[in-house]
Amino acid sequence: MFTGIIETLGTVEDIQHDGTNVHFKVSSYITPELKIDQSLAHNGVCLTVVAIDGDVHTVTAIAETLQRTNLGQIKVGSIVNLERAMAANARFDGHIVQGHVDQTATCYQKDTLGGSWKYWFRFAPQADVMVVQKGSICVNGVSLTVVDAGDDFCSVAIIPYTFENTDFHKLEEGDEVNLEFDIIGKYLARQMKAYQK
Repeated sequence: MFTGIIETLGTVEDIQHDGTNVHFKVSSYITPELKIDQSLAHNGVCLTVVAIDGDVHTVTAIAETLQRTNLGQIKVGSIVNLERAMAANARFDGHIVQGHVDQTATCYQKDTLGGSWKYWFRFAPQADVMVVQKGSICVNGVSLTVVDAGDDFCSVAIIPYTFENTDFHKLEEGDEVNLEFDIIGKYLARQMKAYQK
């Protein structure tokens, strides 16, 4: 389980294709603290560390993961948001994040607000998803509060610290992001759907 509080940014150093699998080699300052078989979220996608070499770790994404996330669009030199799984005795600073991306969304508008930024995302509507104003959403692994919400769109506001210390400073209109909807909202939506039958 994760919290959506990004620890650091990683840089993709190499990408290797192996059948339908893709191996990503990522460098970061936290790599020396990692262990083989450890869970590590990359842009909100929970992946297993399979190799460590100095400050470079390797993770593998299978075809299912590549189809459901934006990892298939990553290139050598891309930066990714990194977060280790939450420790049992740690503070819960974000919200409950599983590292299981529900779908991708497209950034269709970016507003600069003179000290902060507002990003608008369009996604495919799902019957078992509930996005509400002031609720939580995870965008590329970042725990955020929903500002505006609709059946197929939402917006989030970004403060300067988050802008500078996550991949949001690289995000532009037309870019694809990973979305993980709030787990509580998903359970509520499914319960409501069951009662409507």
